[in-house]
Amino acid sequence: MAARLVRHCCWRHFGAFVSAPSAVPASLLVPVGKVAMARALPQAPFASFHASSPSSWADRFSVKEQVEDSRNPEHRVIGELIETAASPQELFQLTELHALNSNQASLIITQLSRLAAEKNLETESILRDERFQQLIGITDSQISQVWNNTLVNLLKSLYSLGMDGNRREMQSVEQEVLWRLRRLTFRQLASLAEFLAIKQGKESKLLYEVIKKLELRWTELEGTRTVVALMGKVGHVSPALMDRLEDKALELAELFNPDDIRKITLALAYQNRRCVPLLRALSYHLIQKHAELSLNVLLDLIFAYGKLNFHQPQVFQKIATDLHSHVSTMTPVEVTRCIRSFALLKWLSLPLFEAIAQYALDNTKQLSVTHLCGIILSFARLNFQPSGSEDFYNMVHEVLQGQLDSLEPHLLMDLVWSLCVLQQAKAPYLQRVLAPDFYAWLRDDQSLKTQNLRLKLIHINAAAKLESPDYQGPFLPAEMLSAAEPAGEKVTLLQSSLREALAGILGSRDNGRFDVRTIYGWQIDAEMVVNSENKPLPLKDFAAPHLLHSEGTKPLPPGARRVAFLRWEFPNFSNRGKDLLGRYAMAQRHIQAAGFLVVDVPHYEFLDLKLERQRAAYLRDKLNKAMAKEMAS
Repeated sequence: MAARLVRHCCWRHFGAFVSAPSAVPASLLVPVGKVAMARALPQAPFASFHASSPSSWADRFSVKEQVEDSRNPEHRVIGELIETAASPQELFQLTELHALNSNQASLIITQLSRLAAEKNLETESILRDERFQQLIGITDSQISQVWNNTLVNLLKSLYSLGMDGNRREMQSVEQEVLWRLRRLTFRQLASLAEFLAIKQGKESKLLYEVIKKLELRWTELEGTRTVVALMGKVGHVSPALMDRLEDKALELAELFNPDDIRKITLALAYQNRRCVPLLRALSYHLIQKHAELSLNVLLDLIFAYGKLNFHQPQVFQKIATDLHSHVSTMTPVEVTRCIRSFALLKWLSLPLFEAIAQYALDNTKQLSVTHLCGIILSFARLNFQPSGSEDFYNMVHEVLQGQLDSLEPHLLMDLVWSLCVLQQAKAPYLQRVLAPDFYAWLRDDQSLKTQNLRLKLIHINAAAKLESPDYQGPFLPAEMLSAAEPAGEKVTLLQSSLREALAGILGSRDNGRFDVRTIYGWQIDAEMVVNSENKPLPLKDFAAPHLLHSEGTKPLPPGARRVAFLRWEFPNFSNRGKDLLGRYAMAQRHIQAAGFLVVDVPHYEFLDLKLERQRAAYLRDKLNKAMAKEMAS
């Protein structure tokens, strides 16, 4: 009986609402108790039958209220006064001159928040004002009659003004929004989610509920602006929502402008989401449809591609070409950011890097030591030598003179290591990092980062011994020359194929060593000793100065040579090129300087040979050519 009575009352109220004349005041159309009754309906036994009714009623009430409000001359005048108010005092005067309803009070609070943000006003004085308290009281007393959009803006405004979240009025607004989430449009939900994600972060319970609604209603998502905003501001909170947003972005890819593409790729980069189909689609439309890109778009795109390790040569070429014309007007921060992104992607654009080297020469006074270090580190990674290298490095040494002690130890280590790669490390640099008091902090730390730094220190020590004949010391002690073994290193196809092919050439295991770790910090894939006729000799009896602990003591016989086979995998080269990156070029130089005859085995040559006899013949031919070249020189 009770259920039938409630249903009968609801339909009677609904009929009265539909037939109500336009002259009836808005406040009579939506009494407070009616909305409260609509909230209670789902508890009734027949709630499932009328599940959508409360939502639709509330929407119709809002529309009706807006129509009535616009027809009321006084309400229209008040609305115009609220919109045109230029100060909080003008808004507060409205509370003294007019009897406000909850919507008008909410609009005034929203306008107060907007003025406070635009004019950097002190919000505490606004919150303490008695007239503001009056506005809050009006809103709270009729909170159920506030229109949906106004309610969302009201909540944002109260957060922006810094109202105490424990106040009853604040909690009332939050609770009202929570109750109405199902009635809000997708755009309102998205706007609220963006705001809460920035203002309150992942810990917000309201944000959690809003995101749940967005996840359920994601098919309503339309418009590039909403997709871009949600990906950038809310996607990191909900991976499930981000998956949906990526699908939608892929669908809308051709509609995005360059700035949209910039924001989406940055969002993916900051969240470490390497969505290859989306990145490919964005890259395609970027190349096909957008001829001119701004400097900010260019810099952010290359940063995002670098962070995601996503390689798209056509895009890189376009960005490098477009950036080349901007170099002279860029700031040192922009130049450093640009060149480090290209270095991370292993993409060497000679015109762009030459322009940056010239920029460093022309703007020496504007470049800080940190910026200059960033440029040197990038040059070293790609093994780039400027055409005017003498002038460039003279400038570098002049700027760095007396600045080494001011650098943070990790940066100083990377700087000296990079100068060793570029063959520009002078005695003061080597002495600074090879001094025992500098690397004392590396001895006991076993973290992966410290192990990498220790390995770089060994490389610096090798450069000091092998490439700096005038350097007199100090050098690293023997106990510092053993680099840690890389954990869980996988055997590559090139590595296993090389071992199999070399087994046939060596004839016996005694004639060679595999995976030789040297005191120079470099690993030799295979080592052998050959006589003057290129025949392998047993290794164990001969002295091995490149090893920390040598098995034999005999010197090599006359005419014999020590041979090192070095495999070069795809990641060892610059992007789409056959030039070794700086690290591996230095390894090649050091091993050769240590007395080895180096036989390079690049992946693009060796793996094209399918038969083992072809690979063995290839290695013999490479060895004979290396020996002939050595004899000719």
